[in-house]
Amino acid sequence: MKYKTMPNGIQIPAIGLGTWEIGGGRVPDYSQDAQLVKRLSEIINMGYTHIDTAEMYASGHTEELIGRAIHDFERNDLFITTKVWRTNLGYNAVHKALTSSLERLQTDYVDLYLIHWPDQATPLSETFRALNELVSDGRVRCVGVSNFNVALLEEAIQLCQTPLATNQVRYNLNHREHVTNGVLDFCQRHEILLTAYSPLKDGVLHNDVVREMARKYNATSGQIGLAWLVQQPHVITIPKSTNMKHLQDNLDSLSLNLDESDMEMLNKLS
Repeated sequence: MKYKTMPNGIQIPAIGLGTWEIGGGRVPDYSQDAQLVKRLSEIINMGYTHIDTAEMYASGHTEELIGRAIHDFERNDLFITTKVWRTNLGYNAVHKALTSSLERLQTDYVDLYLIHWPDQATPLSETFRALNELVSDGRVRCVGVSNFNVALLEEAIQLCQTPLATNQVRYNLNHREHVTNGVLDFCQRHEILLTAYSPLKDGVLHNDVVREMARKYNATSGQIGLAWLVQQPHVITIPKSTNMKHLQDNLDSLSLNLDESDMEMLNKLS
């Protein structure tokens, strides 16, 4: 596994497991619980120690499945990220939301706790007052955000009493919004990790340039897309899959070393 270092010095695996729609979408689906818990355990054994989830995923049921799956693993060997939903960003609501997430995850702490989406109705100062307390009492190791623009990132940095760990956004070869709006550059200049979700969406796997490059490196298109991300400074990614072959392919992308000219070619894709 390749690791990257967060601003507070803690290391995080460069590829993690996204868990959206595991156990349901916005509502729980209990029909495959036993199979999913078993598969999650197999995925951890494969080497996925960085697991990304959220209280919104299946209304908390995804967290429950993860809690069951990690029960037989050493907690210190895992890096667990979860997120507080935009309707729970008030001071008391943040405390309550984390307590509920910890109960579902069956753990005493999370390694990274994110604001899932900003909410204009709640001042960030109120949210960060709670988040700072959660770090102080040891229930959260690191604080980050998701789907923040540059202005919100600037405010978050000022309010966070510990180094802001990450901004999680949709970013891939065919989705460059956060290049053009300055978010990627801002994160890199401030050494904040940019966590790319949906790294293989938006037609990445069907891009002709990516396919040709995959042939050159004897790799899959998905591996090219992931390698391009993690070779960038301060960028990590969390592809979602429960297919064991795809999961192994994703891990194997870490061994690819795209040369400078190929990185530049991919950088210029539109």
